[in-house]
Amino acid sequence: MKIAIPSSGTDLSAPMDARFGRAKYFLIHDTDSKETAIVENRQNLNASQGAGIQSAQAIVQAGAKVLLAGHCGPKAFAVLDKAGVKVFLATSGSAGEAVRAYLAGTLTATDSADVEGHW
Repeated sequence: MKIAIPSSGTDLSAPMDARFGRAKYFLIHDTDSKETAIVENRQNLNASQGAGIQSAQAIVQAGAKVLLAGHCGPKAFAVLDKAGVKVFLATSGSAGEAVRAYLAGTLTATDSADVEGHW
């Protein structure tokens, strides 16, 4: 299974980025192969609008079935939900710590966005 994590760096030791749509990178960690791919999110770093939607589409295109994020806005959540991607809120630490918390079952799935757009 592939897990997406917004990150400020390019490996699992990097800190998570709390702003999903404007994260610098998305790490796509495959729990089966233990490999981590990098998806750059350069186009959305300073986008005036649509960053969440475009970021959600990138996550879906990368094949992720789970997103571990500090926050997720309503438009991004709608795209992810429609594609069957489960969103779990992980608010701090490294990307690797978030993956370990998810695999240990200590994160809870959210059934809606937790912030308004453009926060």
